[in-house]
Amino acid sequence: TVGGGIRDFTDSQGRYYSSLEVAAEYFRSGADKVSIGSDAVYAAEEYIKTGVKTGRSSIEQISHVYGAQAVVVSIDPKMVYVRSPEETDQIAIKAHSPGPNGEEYCWYQCTVSGGREGRPIGAYELARAVEALGAGEILLNCIDQDGKGDGFDHGLIGLVSDAVSIPVIASSGAGKPEHFTQVFQSTNASAALAAGIFHRQEVGIDNVKDEMAQHGIPTRL
Repeated sequence: TVGGGIRDFTDSQGRYYSSLEVAAEYFRSGADKVSIGSDAVYAAEEYIKTGVKTGRSSIEQISHVYGAQAVVVSIDPKMVYVRSPEETDQIAIKAHSPGPNGEEYCWYQCTVSGGREGRPIGAYELARAVEALGAGEILLNCIDQDGKGDGFDHGLIGLVSDAVSIPVIASSGAGKPEHFTQVFQSTNASAALAAGIFHRQEVGIDNVKDEMAQHGIPTRL
């Protein structure tokens, strides 16, 4: 799966490229899937606002030509604490830990531009919208958990994986083998991802697979 820059753009010479053309270059280079981030957020916002599938979004264009299985949407949400679910129009859940002012609930605000800009759409709403537009898979990150190593955000992952029928890949927070077992036991995630713990050789991939197998979770050994 390849991501980055999957959107319509005009180069320095004034030539326009559609997101489909950009994706086609990746596919011709050997990728079997492309990952869409910020552009998917904007497309979902427009779809939720109008209820209309225009066929012009990157998700729709690419999935129409290459199939939904070729389109992964990467969601980068962050927690926004609220005192009660009634304080927000987004879907809020019980927070796994209290907020800075004792708030007991939170919603997950989607971000763009590498997490630098928050948007007025929640992870639940975004996931349902991109599935409707033609995405075939969701990579679900969690800005608040990233790099902590104390486990995946089960509340977020459960919320999103229960909201859609397409596969959801859990990401952000894994620090030891049992974290993988726990996320599969507690949510409907289809896969779980980690990077740093493997790159730094803090945890071996075989250790994770053995841990999961011991708890009856299907995995290739």
